[in-house]
Amino acid sequence: MDKLDVKLWTLAAKGQIVPDRSLLKTPEQIKAIQESADLNTAVLDHVAAHIREGMSTEEIDRLVYDYTTQHGGIPAPLNYQGFPKSVCTSVNNVVCHGIPDENEILKEGDIINVDVSTILNGYYSDASRMFTIGQISPEAEKLVRVTKECVELGLKAAKPWGHLGDIAYAINTHARQNGFSVVEDIGGHGIGLEFHEDPYVSYVTPKGSEMVLVPGMMFTIEPMINEGSPEFYIDEGNGWTVYTIDDGLSAQIEYMVLITENGVEVMTK
Repeated sequence: MDKLDVKLWTLAAKGQIVPDRSLLKTPEQIKAIQESADLNTAVLDHVAAHIREGMSTEEIDRLVYDYTTQHGGIPAPLNYQGFPKSVCTSVNNVVCHGIPDENEILKEGDIINVDVSTILNGYYSDASRMFTIGQISPEAEKLVRVTKECVELGLKAAKPWGHLGDIAYAINTHARQNGFSVVEDIGGHGIGLEFHEDPYVSYVTPKGSEMVLVPGMMFTIEPMINEGSPEFYIDEGNGWTVYTIDDGLSAQIEYMVLITENGVEVMTK
């Protein structure tokens, strides 16, 4: 039993939730996952360079598929549990898991989350950005801005030997102070060796709660911030797309992070 095992065992004995050692990435794994993450960032940059009014979300899907595969990667969402496309495109009142469609045309005033996930040499990465189309309403601008602030505050709250709940508290507090709500039943996840690993990352739990943040842990900070109610429903037709219950706007930004001995590193955003 090494020093880390002793520390984890001691924390667990005190009732703390600690990660299994298998969730802590080795330096070799971190290097390989960072290469995947670098490609993931490049894909998002490629989308950013081409996204425009009048484009269909299907065209975004093609941009993602072509760029990813041309650079030796595989789009992680494609055929994942039956998901039919290479990227999630969530427009306006779609919370997450929007499916690209040739008939969904981006128009002025839209806000869209583009969620890109990449497999490179068997290693996984995941991040998303918000894009605004033309002139958007002041309400939409505030929602997107506050969502970005929430993720940055969550990142700032992520410290080695702190807790996942510290991140959640920072995000939920800021969202509520600005009159918004945080989706409660969909959250972030561990990542790297698989698309979705433990831990589940909630953004509504109290400070000091949930899993201890141990160096080597890798997960996503990706709160969904709603203009109105945090409640949602899932499209019965496709079984994937999540909509706000009240038709209000929703925004999401996702960073993939690594807890280190000295703090936290953003791997892709």
